[in-house]
Amino acid sequence: MELNLINEQGKATSKVPASDSAFGRDFNEALVHQVLTAYLANGRQGTRAQKTRGEINKSTKKPWAQKGTGRARAGRASSPLWRGGGKTFPNLRDENFEQKINRKMYRAGLSAILSQLAREERLAVVEQFTVDAPKTKLLAEKLKSMGLDDVLIITEAVDDNLRLSSRNLPGVHIVTVSHCDPVSLMRHARVLVTKGAVAKMEELLS
Repeated sequence: MELNLINEQGKATSKVPASDSAFGRDFNEALVHQVLTAYLANGRQGTRAQKTRGEINKSTKKPWAQKGTGRARAGRASSPLWRGGGKTFPNLRDENFEQKINRKMYRAGLSAILSQLAREERLAVVEQFTVDAPKTKLLAEKLKSMGLDDVLIITEAVDDNLRLSSRNLPGVHIVTVSHCDPVSLMRHARVLVTKGAVAKMEELLS
């Protein structure tokens, strides 16, 4: 497998050899869907909740007499049958949404996504990616000259210049290899990887 190596102007200058196990895998839609679903589910906090009838702040007085009114029997206004009442089967606090996924499956899913990005020419390699100062303008100009706007940049290490320069740029996300996730890979239009990061990804995913 070979990946496009681009220069500072975003032009492909040569090819970089890459491992087939990391960048040449067939796209497995079912596996990728499972990996994405599990990743998003495992990120949920589960802190949303609904109230039971016992937690509703309403009077416990019987709304009207049991008999003689012609209306249906009613015991209290917090009944789940009433508007504003409690839920019959409420969502509880600290609900666990965790989905187990094997490490081998997770790595295979990442490889499938990277391979598909490479086939669609949405993934490119650069020798290195740095800016001289922590200025958003410098990074914006650099990306504009390369023809990139909605991009995920994967490097061996994120220094302060890159981290501070990218904070206010919408659509630009810079991560290390260890923090690369399937959602970010799928979300961005382009993925830019440094040569050092390619070697680390091959080591991680092979």
